[in-house]
Amino acid sequence: MNLSHFSPHEQDHQVLEFLASLSYRSGDLGQYLHDIACGVSRLLQSDWSIVTLCHGETGQIVASSFGLDGADNGFAVHGSLAGEITASGRSLIIEDTQLEPRACQPPEAYRGYLGVPLRTTQGDVSGTICSFFRQPQQFSSSAIRAVELFAERAATAIDNYRLYQQQQKFNLILEQEVRNRTEELHIAQAKLVEQERLAAIGEFAAMIVHEVRNPLTTIMMGLNYAAHQLAKTTARDRLSLSLSEAERLQQLLNEILLYAKPQILQLTTINVSQFLQELLIQIRELPEATHRQIKFHNPSLQVEVMGDLNKLKQVFFNVFRNACEAVSPGDRITCTLIQNFNQQCIDIQIHNGGKPIPAELLPKLMHPFCSTKPSGTGLGLAIVKRIVTAHGGNVQIQSALNSGTTVIVQLPTFHN
Repeated sequence: MNLSHFSPHEQDHQVLEFLASLSYRSGDLGQYLHDIACGVSRLLQSDWSIVTLCHGETGQIVASSFGLDGADNGFAVHGSLAGEITASGRSLIIEDTQLEPRACQPPEAYRGYLGVPLRTTQGDVSGTICSFFRQPQQFSSSAIRAVELFAERAATAIDNYRLYQQQQKFNLILEQEVRNRTEELHIAQAKLVEQERLAAIGEFAAMIVHEVRNPLTTIMMGLNYAAHQLAKTTARDRLSLSLSEAERLQQLLNEILLYAKPQILQLTTINVSQFLQELLIQIRELPEATHRQIKFHNPSLQVEVMGDLNKLKQVFFNVFRNACEAVSPGDRITCTLIQNFNQQCIDIQIHNGGKPIPAELLPKLMHPFCSTKPSGTGLGLAIVKRIVTAHGGNVQIQSALNSGTTVIVQLPTFHN
């Protein structure tokens, strides 16, 4: 695009036609600015033209008529031609460096220079379009005006690109916020449905337990009376079995009621390490713990939680009973404290090396009436989960052939 043989008016028209032919898309700023640099070079017949962006004390060549080779194209704005233009906000013309000695000069190989500021729509100067000439030059006012048209278009493109990037960033934040809110709504809805379900179960369970418990108590009283009256050993043994089954049924009713009723917590500050050390003294006295080694790791970790002391005792009695029943006499059970900084909670890990739990059962273990023990009610771990969830915590169960089974109780840590 050589405009030297056109009149000033025709030059403006040709420049606008050329600029109109450039295709700019928001995500393709680099190619667009390269086309601008090449257009300026052809317009002025320069040896080299560049587009720079300046921010504070640093600048960067973002487009070149030669193309960018991927090297570091940054430069210090202070003491540079681009810095002089951005500071003054005016075009800088050097027709011959040998006739115009000055402190800030183009590179040694060049004698002519034209630099035009990139002015944003707010009036700020964000960079320059610069052209370098190996030979001295004379710049017509129409040529300078034409380069200023290129600079105006480049500045507009840069502004649009920045707005596009900001919009993209805002859209991503907005999309993430929508996903977060949607997830929160789903969780809240699931909790509401669960609460309604448990409330209905609780009412139904309370009614059933009441209706069954009264006649069951009468039956047990009769069986106990009969056991004292009968003389034959065989008859007493049969009555003893009946009493044992009646007691098991009564225990099941108690657990159903415990699972179904709302978890109303009496919260207090609990030092987890101290709580477990005191609790393990009682757990080691349980029949299930006879001849089992229970080791407590990392007891020096001092972490506090807000919890219901009695309900948390119930949680760990259930978990340790299960662990003791899963191993043989002489085997070891470990309890380990780990501070989970990522989730701001304390992990209490109870591990046993017993027979692994089948993979297909793991997701169901904390559902009501799911048990790996022939005589289990299947409500122990379901109650554990309800209590821990009421504390804002979580329960995980991991089991594998070579590593045994680990129950991880996570409770939110309390900070004063």
